[in-house]
Amino acid sequence: MPTKQDQIKNVKEGDYIVIEGEPCVATKRKTSSAGKHGSTKVRLRTKGIVDGKKRQIVKPSDAKIKVPIIDKKVGQVISIKSDSVQLMDLETYDTFEMAIPDDYSCDLGEGDEVEYWEVMGDKLLKEKK
Repeated sequence: MPTKQDQIKNVKEGDYIVIEGEPCVATKRKTSSAGKHGSTKVRLRTKGIVDGKKRQIVKPSDAKIKVPIIDKKVGQVISIKSDSVQLMDLETYDTFEMAIPDDYSCDLGEGDEVEYWEVMGDKLLKEKK
């Protein structure tokens, strides 16, 4: 699992973090002020990149959190099935099959170039080039 560590106080809306072993994007951030005996707390609402589930986390601002390393790559569409697409990586020429996301709105055709992400062992189709 390619990840790195950072402090939760450095996470902003739109940043990627790992919660419950799943890569997520921070959608809302709220910081509570320090009390008489407590430390500042950070509350993050997130949405899973792979599964789309909403998650929430509350931690002290100096707590460590994992950040996924996202590898953005370009591939060429070789063939299209009803719910999946076969791609060839344009850098390594490896071929593989991946699911087309439900919310993917671009028309795909054979020979099109697309951007895909490799995140913690999963491959995600992102956009048409």
